[in-house]
Amino acid sequence: MSIDQSTAARVAKLARIKVEEDQLPALAAEFNTILGFIEQLSEVDVEGVEPMTSVTPQRLKRRVDEVTDGGQQNKVLANAPDAREGFFAVPKVVE
Repeated sequence: MSIDQSTAARVAKLARIKVEEDQLPALAAEFNTILGFIEQLSEVDVEGVEPMTSVTPQRLKRRVDEVTDGGQQNKVLANAPDAREGFFAVPKVVE
């Protein structure tokens, strides 16, 4: 997969990052470098390798999943500039 300048400009716009026109070739090249590295990673044979959470073997601490401070939807939504049907309402950013 190759990223061209127009795709790099679109990604920058979606991320709401201002990128000058003369910087688009460098950004596209950087995206292509990242995608190349990801393709290299997909070639690694991980057969028989257990998933890890750290470089040192350790078990994750477990806890009981309990709701401790719920039932405050109205208080939380009182802070929202726009709330509809019990949810935060945000403007559409993806075209």
